[in-house]
Amino acid sequence: MAIIVTGASGLLGSALVEALRAEGREVVRLVRREPRGAGEAFWQPREQVIDLAALEGADGVVHLAGASIGDRRWSEAYKRELVASRVEGTRVLVDALRELEAPPRVLLSASGVDFYGNTGDRVIDESQGRGEGFLADMCAAWEGEAERAGEAGIRTAFARTGLVLSRRGGALARMLPIFRMGLGAPLGSGKQYWSWISVDDWVGAALHVLKNQDVDGPVNFTSPSPVTNAEFTRTLGKALHRSTMPLPVPAFALAAGLGEFAREALLPGHRILPAKLSASDYRFTHTSLDEALSAVL
Repeated sequence: MAIIVTGASGLLGSALVEALRAEGREVVRLVRREPRGAGEAFWQPREQVIDLAALEGADGVVHLAGASIGDRRWSEAYKRELVASRVEGTRVLVDALRELEAPPRVLLSASGVDFYGNTGDRVIDESQGRGEGFLADMCAAWEGEAERAGEAGIRTAFARTGLVLSRRGGALARMLPIFRMGLGAPLGSGKQYWSWISVDDWVGAALHVLKNQDVDGPVNFTSPSPVTNAEFTRTLGKALHRSTMPLPVPAFALAAGLGEFAREALLPGHRILPAKLSASDYRFTHTSLDEALSAVL
Protein backbone atom coordinates (compact mmCIF):
# COMPACT_ATOMS: atom_id res chain seq x y z
CA MET A 1 0.00 0.00 0.00
CA ALA A 2 1.22 3.46 -0.90
CA ILE A 3 2.51 6.30 1.22
CA ILE A 4 1.09 9.63 0.02
CA VAL A 5 3.44 12.63 0.31
CA THR A 6 2.61 16.32 -0.14
CA GLY A 7 5.45 18.81 -0.47
CA ALA A 8 7.48 15.99 -1.98
CA SER A 9 9.72 18.29 -4.03
CA GLY A 10 10.98 20.17 -0.97
CA LEU A 11 14.07 19.46 1.11
CA LEU A 12 12.36 17.09 3.54
CA GLY A 13 9.88 15.61 1.09
CA SER A 14 12.48 14.64 -1.50
CA ALA A 15 14.70 13.05 1.14
CA LEU A 16 11.76 11.13 2.61
CA VAL A 17 10.54 9.90 -0.78
CA GLU A 18 14.03 8.61 -1.55
CA ALA A 19 14.19 6.75 1.76
CA LEU A 20 10.72 5.24 1.39
CA ARG A 21 11.51 3.98 -2.10
CA ALA A 22 14.82 2.56 -0.85
CA GLU A 23 12.74 0.49 1.59
CA GLY A 24 10.67 -0.80 -1.32
CA ARG A 25 7.61 1.27 -0.43
CA GLU A 26 5.29 2.62 -3.11
CA VAL A 27 5.12 6.41 -2.95
CA VAL A 28 2.53 8.69 -4.54
CA ARG A 29 3.47 12.36 -4.65
CA LEU A 30 0.59 14.86 -4.64
CA VAL A 31 1.49 17.54 -7.21
CA ARG A 32 -0.15 20.75 -8.44
CA ARG A 33 0.49 20.13 -12.14
CA GLU A 34 -0.39 17.40 -14.61
CA PRO A 35 0.76 14.09 -13.05
CA ARG A 36 3.63 12.30 -14.77
CA GLY A 37 2.91 8.64 -14.28
CA ALA A 38 1.51 6.38 -11.57
CA GLY A 39 3.78 7.81 -8.87
CA GLU A 40 1.98 11.16 -8.90
CA ALA A 41 -1.57 12.39 -8.33
CA PHE A 42 -3.12 15.81 -8.71
CA TRP A 43 -4.29 18.19 -6.03
CA GLN A 44 -4.91 21.92 -5.98
CA PRO A 45 -5.76 22.95 -2.43
CA ARG A 46 -6.60 26.55 -3.34
CA GLU A 47 -9.38 25.21 -5.53
CA GLN A 48 -10.25 22.45 -3.05
CA VAL A 49 -9.44 19.78 -5.66
CA ILE A 50 -7.80 16.48 -4.79
CA ASP A 51 -7.65 13.01 -6.37
CA LEU A 52 -9.63 10.87 -3.92
CA ALA A 53 -8.91 7.68 -5.85
CA ALA A 54 -5.18 8.11 -5.24
CA LEU A 55 -5.77 8.37 -1.49
CA GLU A 56 -8.14 5.39 -1.22
CA GLY A 57 -6.49 2.47 0.55
CA ALA A 58 -3.17 4.24 1.15
CA ASP A 59 -1.13 3.03 4.11
CA GLY A 60 -0.14 6.48 5.32
CA VAL A 61 0.08 10.17 4.45
CA VAL A 62 2.94 12.57 5.11
CA HIS A 63 1.84 16.18 4.72
CA LEU A 64 4.71 18.66 4.27
CA ALA A 65 3.29 21.26 1.86
CA GLY A 66 3.53 24.93 2.80
CA ALA A 67 5.06 28.20 1.59
CA SER A 68 8.68 28.74 2.67
CA ILE A 69 9.07 30.74 5.88
CA GLY A 70 12.57 32.07 5.25
CA ASP A 71 12.76 32.80 1.53
CA ARG A 72 11.05 36.20 1.53
CA ARG A 73 10.66 39.23 3.77
CA TRP A 74 7.32 39.02 5.54
CA SER A 75 4.73 41.44 4.27
CA GLU A 76 1.20 41.19 5.62
CA ALA A 77 0.21 39.55 2.32
CA TYR A 78 2.99 36.97 2.57
CA LYS A 79 2.09 36.19 6.18
CA ARG A 80 -1.43 35.43 4.98
CA GLU A 81 0.10 33.15 2.32
CA LEU A 82 2.19 31.35 4.94
CA VAL A 83 -0.92 30.61 6.99
CA ALA A 84 -3.23 29.78 4.07
CA SER A 85 -0.76 27.40 2.43
CA ARG A 86 -0.64 25.39 5.64
CA VAL A 87 -4.05 25.71 7.24
CA GLU A 88 -6.19 25.62 4.09
CA GLY A 89 -4.06 22.94 2.45
CA THR A 90 -4.34 20.74 5.54
CA ARG A 91 -8.09 21.30 5.68
CA VAL A 92 -8.54 20.16 2.07
CA LEU A 93 -6.38 17.09 2.64
CA VAL A 94 -8.08 16.06 5.89
CA ASP A 95 -11.55 16.63 4.46
CA ALA A 96 -10.60 14.24 1.66
CA LEU A 97 -9.21 11.63 4.05
CA ARG A 98 -12.43 11.70 6.05
CA GLU A 99 -14.44 10.87 2.91
CA LEU A 100 -12.52 7.69 2.11
CA GLU A 101 -13.95 4.21 2.38
CA ALA A 102 -10.49 2.94 3.38
CA PRO A 103 -8.61 5.81 5.05
CA PRO A 104 -4.89 5.56 5.81
CA ARG A 105 -3.68 4.22 9.13
CA VAL A 106 -1.54 7.26 9.89
CA LEU A 107 -1.14 10.93 9.03
CA LEU A 108 2.17 12.63 9.81
CA SER A 109 1.64 16.36 9.37
CA ALA A 110 4.37 18.99 9.49
CA SER A 111 4.56 21.64 12.19
CA GLY A 112 7.36 23.57 13.89
CA VAL A 113 9.03 24.15 17.23
CA ASP A 114 7.77 27.71 16.85
CA PHE A 115 4.55 26.32 18.36
CA TYR A 116 6.20 26.84 21.76
CA GLY A 117 7.04 30.51 21.22
CA ASN A 118 10.10 31.97 22.92
CA THR A 119 10.93 29.57 25.76
CA GLY A 120 14.27 31.13 26.70
CA ASP A 121 16.71 28.67 28.26
CA ARG A 122 14.04 26.44 29.81
CA VAL A 123 14.28 22.76 28.81
CA ILE A 124 10.91 21.70 27.43
CA ASP A 125 9.30 18.73 25.73
CA GLU A 126 5.95 17.93 24.09
CA SER A 127 4.08 18.55 27.32
CA GLN A 128 4.75 22.29 27.00
CA GLY A 129 1.72 24.30 25.90
CA ARG A 130 1.38 26.76 23.07
CA GLY A 131 3.43 29.94 23.14
CA GLU A 132 2.79 33.42 21.79
CA GLY A 133 3.47 35.06 18.45
CA PHE A 134 2.58 34.77 14.79
CA LEU A 135 4.40 31.48 14.21
CA ALA A 136 2.98 29.91 17.37
CA ASP A 137 -0.54 30.87 16.28
CA MET A 138 0.10 29.52 12.77
CA CYS A 139 1.42 26.19 14.06
CA ALA A 140 -1.54 25.80 16.41
CA ALA A 141 -4.04 26.42 13.59
CA TRP A 142 -2.08 24.08 11.29
CA GLU A 143 -2.12 21.27 13.85
CA GLY A 144 -5.76 21.90 14.62
CA GLU A 145 -6.74 21.14 11.04
CA ALA A 146 -4.62 17.97 10.97
CA GLU A 147 -6.05 16.80 14.29
CA ARG A 148 -9.48 16.36 12.71
CA ALA A 149 -8.14 13.27 10.91
CA GLY A 150 -8.43 11.46 14.22
CA GLU A 151 -12.21 11.66 13.91
CA ALA A 152 -11.88 9.21 11.01
CA GLY A 153 -9.82 6.81 13.10
CA ILE A 154 -6.51 7.94 11.59
CA ARG A 155 -3.55 8.00 13.97
CA THR A 156 -2.26 11.56 13.65
CA ALA A 157 1.13 12.97 14.59
CA PHE A 158 2.54 16.49 14.24
CA ALA A 159 6.24 16.78 13.38
CA ARG A 160 7.32 19.85 15.35
CA THR A 161 10.53 20.38 13.45
CA GLY A 162 13.56 22.41 14.50
CA LEU A 163 16.41 23.71 12.35
CA VAL A 164 17.08 21.00 9.74
CA LEU A 165 20.75 20.56 8.84
CA SER A 166 21.31 19.91 5.14
CA ARG A 167 23.62 21.47 2.58
CA ARG A 168 20.91 20.98 -0.07
CA GLY A 169 18.49 23.57 1.26
CA GLY A 170 16.85 25.17 4.24
CA ALA A 171 18.42 27.56 6.72
CA LEU A 172 21.86 25.93 6.80
CA ALA A 173 22.27 26.17 3.03
CA ARG A 174 21.53 29.90 3.26
CA MET A 175 24.14 30.31 6.01
CA LEU A 176 26.95 28.49 4.24
CA PRO A 177 28.03 31.22 1.77
CA ILE A 178 28.25 33.75 4.62
CA PHE A 179 30.27 31.44 6.85
CA ARG A 180 32.57 30.38 3.99
CA MET A 181 33.51 34.04 3.56
CA GLY A 182 34.44 34.20 7.25
CA LEU A 183 31.49 36.48 8.02
CA GLY A 184 29.48 34.17 10.27
CA ALA A 185 28.53 35.76 13.59
CA PRO A 186 26.18 35.17 16.51
CA LEU A 187 22.74 36.70 16.14
CA GLY A 188 21.48 39.09 18.79
CA SER A 189 22.72 38.01 22.21
CA GLY A 190 23.76 34.60 20.85
CA LYS A 191 22.38 33.11 24.06
CA GLN A 192 19.11 31.92 22.49
CA TYR A 193 18.91 28.15 22.08
CA TRP A 194 18.51 26.61 18.65
CA SER A 195 17.03 23.13 18.44
CA TRP A 196 18.39 21.36 15.38
CA ILE A 197 18.14 17.98 13.65
CA SER A 198 20.13 16.45 10.81
CA VAL A 199 18.18 15.71 7.65
CA ASP A 200 19.07 12.02 8.08
CA ASP A 201 17.52 11.97 11.54
CA TRP A 202 14.47 13.89 10.35
CA VAL A 203 13.86 11.19 7.74
CA GLY A 204 14.63 8.46 10.26
CA ALA A 205 12.20 9.97 12.75
CA ALA A 206 9.47 10.24 10.10
CA LEU A 207 9.88 6.57 9.16
CA HIS A 208 9.85 5.69 12.87
CA VAL A 209 6.58 7.55 13.47
CA LEU A 210 4.94 6.02 10.40
CA LYS A 211 5.75 2.51 11.66
CA ASN A 212 5.23 2.96 15.40
CA GLN A 213 1.55 2.70 16.27
CA ASP A 214 2.11 4.04 19.79
CA VAL A 215 3.33 7.48 18.66
CA ASP A 216 0.77 10.20 18.02
CA GLY A 217 0.05 13.84 18.77
CA PRO A 218 2.91 16.35 18.90
CA VAL A 219 6.37 14.89 18.31
CA ASN A 220 9.47 17.07 18.57
CA PHE A 221 11.68 16.45 15.55
CA THR A 222 14.84 17.81 17.17
CA SER A 223 18.10 16.31 18.36
CA PRO A 224 18.60 15.63 22.08
CA SER A 225 21.36 18.28 22.12
CA PRO A 226 20.11 21.84 21.51
CA VAL A 227 22.82 24.50 21.52
CA THR A 228 22.97 28.26 21.85
CA ASN A 229 23.22 30.35 18.71
CA ALA A 230 26.74 31.36 19.73
CA GLU A 231 27.78 27.70 20.03
CA PHE A 232 26.13 26.93 16.70
CA THR A 233 28.12 29.76 15.12
CA ARG A 234 31.43 28.53 16.55
CA THR A 235 30.77 24.91 15.59
CA LEU A 236 29.74 25.73 12.03
CA GLY A 237 32.81 27.92 11.57
CA LYS A 238 35.02 25.12 12.86
CA ALA A 239 33.37 22.57 10.56
CA LEU A 240 34.07 24.85 7.57
CA HIS A 241 37.61 25.70 8.78
CA ARG A 242 36.69 29.37 8.84
CA SER A 243 36.96 32.01 11.53
CA THR A 244 33.81 33.74 12.73
CA MET A 245 33.19 37.37 13.57
CA PRO A 246 33.95 38.28 17.22
CA LEU A 247 30.99 40.64 17.56
CA PRO A 248 27.36 39.54 17.23
CA VAL A 249 24.89 40.99 14.76
CA PRO A 250 22.75 43.30 16.92
CA ALA A 251 19.10 42.41 17.28
CA PHE A 252 18.04 45.85 16.02
CA ALA A 253 20.07 45.36 12.83
CA LEU A 254 18.48 41.96 12.23
CA ALA A 255 15.04 43.42 12.77
CA ALA A 256 15.80 46.30 10.42
CA GLY A 257 17.08 43.99 7.70
CA LEU A 258 14.76 41.01 8.05
CA GLY A 259 11.76 42.47 9.83
CA GLU A 260 9.35 40.25 11.72
CA PHE A 261 11.08 37.09 10.49
CA ALA A 262 14.11 37.93 12.65
CA ARG A 263 11.99 38.65 15.71
CA GLU A 264 9.91 35.48 15.31
CA ALA A 265 12.37 32.92 13.93
CA LEU A 266 15.98 33.92 14.66
CA LEU A 267 16.02 35.63 18.04
CA PRO A 268 13.62 33.51 20.18
CA GLY A 269 15.05 30.58 22.13
CA HIS A 270 13.92 26.95 21.75
CA ARG A 271 15.66 24.51 24.11
CA ILE A 272 13.59 21.51 23.16
CA LEU A 273 14.01 17.80 23.79
CA PRO A 274 12.53 14.98 21.64
CA ALA A 275 10.90 13.18 24.55
CA LYS A 276 8.45 11.11 22.49
CA LEU A 277 11.07 9.93 20.02
CA SER A 278 13.38 8.94 22.87
CA ALA A 279 10.60 7.22 24.82
CA SER A 280 9.63 5.18 21.75
CA ASP A 281 13.25 4.01 21.28
CA TYR A 282 14.19 6.05 18.25
CA ARG A 283 17.99 5.90 17.93
CA PHE A 284 19.46 9.15 16.67
CA THR A 285 22.21 8.94 14.09
CA HIS A 286 23.61 12.35 15.06
CA THR A 287 23.42 13.52 18.67
CA SER A 288 26.15 16.18 18.65
CA LEU A 289 26.22 19.26 16.43
CA ASP A 290 29.81 18.85 15.26
CA GLU A 291 29.12 15.24 14.26
CA ALA A 292 25.95 16.25 12.39
CA LEU A 293 27.63 19.11 10.54
CA SER A 294 30.54 16.86 9.53
CA ALA A 295 28.02 14.41 8.09
CA VAL A 296 25.96 16.91 6.09
CA LEU A 297 28.65 19.26 4.78
